[in-house]
Amino acid sequence: MNHGENNITVVDEQGNEILCEVLFTFDSDEFGKSYVLYYPIGDENDEEDIEIHASAFIPSEDNQDGELMPIETDEEWDLIEEMLNTFLEEQED
Repeated sequence: MNHGENNITVVDEQGNEILCEVLFTFDSDEFGKSYVLYYPIGDENDEEDIEIHASAFIPSEDNQDGELMPIETDEEWDLIEEMLNTFLEEQED
């Protein structure tokens, strides 16, 4: 996973590299992980239809590249949705 300014490259199931913009990241002490929310660049023309993805993020020792992990539990999804809703509300102010 490469970090640009605020972009990450993710590889989908077909092995295609997709450039995504990071919406925001946050840490959870409860789960002992960091999370990243992002969306594919090129979708922002149509904000109604933006598809936001979330992954758990395990930083590596040297902080260069970390590893994106799938979100596995409903508890984690609930936390992510809560953080996303808070983030979106703050954006509207």
